[in-house]
Amino acid sequence: MKPTGIVRDPVYLMHDMGVYHPESPERLAAIYRMIDEERSSLNLMEIAPRDAEHEELAGVHDPRYVDQIAGTAGREETFLDPDTTACAHSWSAAVRAVGGLFSLVDAVIEGRIRNGFALVRPPGHHAERRRAMGFCIFNNVALAANYARVKHGLERVAIVDWDLHHGNGTQNTFYEDPTVLFISTHQYPHYPGSGGVREAGYGVGQGYTVNIPLPAGCGDSEYLAAFHAAVAPILEAFGPQLILVSAGFDAHRSDPLGGMNLTEDGYEQMLQILMHMAAELCSDRLVLTLEGGYHLGALVDSAQRVLSGLGSYDPGIAAVPFPPPRDNLPSTFRSRLKDVLAMQSRFWPGLEEL
Repeated sequence: MKPTGIVRDPVYLMHDMGVYHPESPERLAAIYRMIDEERSSLNLMEIAPRDAEHEELAGVHDPRYVDQIAGTAGREETFLDPDTTACAHSWSAAVRAVGGLFSLVDAVIEGRIRNGFALVRPPGHHAERRRAMGFCIFNNVALAANYARVKHGLERVAIVDWDLHHGNGTQNTFYEDPTVLFISTHQYPHYPGSGGVREAGYGVGQGYTVNIPLPAGCGDSEYLAAFHAAVAPILEAFGPQLILVSAGFDAHRSDPLGGMNLTEDGYEQMLQILMHMAAELCSDRLVLTLEGGYHLGALVDSAQRVLSGLGSYDPGIAAVPFPPPRDNLPSTFRSRLKDVLAMQSRFWPGLEEL
């Protein structure tokens, strides 16, 4: 079985927004330690990252914004938004975070690895075309989707975002674009305030943005119900040639910034669904990139479960997690998911109602 590719690099630990900032270098350091301790049981291959080029970054971001971030190099502290700062090394970390994800996309599409996980910082899904936001500097996953189209000629790329927070930057990048399907599960209402049911794309992009805004308190059963009822059938109808995942772990029940109740089991089962879809639709092409997750124990345990699943999943013998009984789901969740299915059935006929 081909290995799972991972990207790791010491430069990602050099991006530092301050002692008390939740998006700390220790997040990755703890994951790296876990990998070193468990490497013998994980089917991993390290893929060397590279630095993204200016014109590659400008495929999603305004060139003047790219220049602004480049200008932070060597400066002790630059405030980019109320939650986000750059240090002397943030430019180096950010361009290699993007480039590391590019390297994984190359390796997956070229068949050198089965799938991949970019263990990088800073995260990316809040970053907009012209500004940093919510701990994010460049939109790693949006840039990877654009790269897959430009470099490899893909015509359909799907992005699934299971971070606690809505990926506003990713949505806005592709809101009028039918070649990139964006699906987001997120706590709502919550930061950044976007991601309502009716945000479904514009113009020729209508229907290619799928927001699944979940009420606080949702756990494994609710997330899996959403994946079975909406995520999987819409992916199947779209037929992606590559699936990218904004893999945040801040919807875990232990996370201090969230209000959800996911466990490691839930993340593993969501991954199994996506691996099944990737096997069915796009020759196993599945690439994850790290987003949020701010409780170190929950982050490490969830990342370990995902890495183990990526390296060992066999679609020939593994069963897709059975959807939870719908009668036992909370009424607030059922109502929200019903709204999602009603909205998306306009664009994706055949979605089953709750």
